[in-house]
Parts: sequence; C-alpha cells; structure tokens
Amino acid sequence: MEGNELMNSASGSEPAAPNLKGLKVLIVDDSRTVRTSAENMLHPAGCEVATAADGFEALAKVADLIPDIIFVDVMMPRLDGYETCVLIKNNQQFKKIPIIMLSSKDGLFDIARGRICGAEQYLTKPFGREDLLSAIVDFASPQRTVVPQVRESNTGPITR
Repeated sequence: MEGNELMNSASGSEPAAPNLKGLKVLIVDDSRTVRTSAENMLHPAGCEVATAADGFEALAKVADLIPDIIFVDVMMPRLDGYETCVLIKNNQQFKKIPIIMLSSKDGLFDIARGRICGAEQYLTKPFGREDLLSAIVDFASPQRTVVPQVRESNTGPITR
C-alpha cells in the first residue's frame, strides 16, 4: 500500500460503496487526520460516523450511541486500544459490538494481542476505503450472509 493511500482513498476515485445507510460506526484514534479520513471514506456509503480521540471518550460514546461497529487505534494516550477493547467486551450490553483494531504495528504478537482482547479483526495502517468497507460488510452490515464468530474449539485455543 502506498503511504498516501489513506488520503487518496477518500477522494471518491474508487468504485461505488455498498449501501450501509444508517449503520453507526465509531472511529477511535488520537490522530485527527485518521479520524477525518475514515469519516470521509465512510459517509458516501451511508454510514453515520462518530469519532473519539481516545479510549475514555470512546467509552462514553459507545454508551450514548451503541454503534454497530467500532474501529479503534491501538496506540493512544490515557487508555490504549487494547484496554478500550477489553472494557467494551467485558460489558454485557456492548460485548457483541464488533471491534476492529487499527495500528501501524503488524507483528504477530500485536495481532494476537488484539485477538486476545476480543477484537474481531486487525487492520494495519495505512488502510484504505475498501479495507474499512470490507470490515463493515464482514462484521456489521445487514448485507452479510454469514455471521463470523469466534469460538473455542474442543481441542485447543480460540480459532476462527
């Protein structure tokens, strides 16, 4: 991926987005540029996008909005993405909301830690419009045909 794909993806030069009208999306990232870019990528698809600059702000917005999906940056001040994910997933009211981790780190340990915290997917920055839309369709859209589930197998660790 090109380093400037994040910005170029919001320009509207890509194919038409799926209709995700009314789907509530929360973007949590300490970078205003990332929040604005993601919002600009998702609005044309009909998503209602809310943003938060850190984990504490995200927790308040989750309670107020009850989003259909949450994208959360891993590295943030005050309350990082892993901690934010764990707090949301440990709440009975919100634990079924899909969480997608966003990070510039792409190591196996980082991805595994996101899964252990309860995240459904891990996207590496820079991400593009299609990455966001694909995650929404896979985990939160009414258009999905198979609901992805994380379950414990009889023989070992958590698998897909």
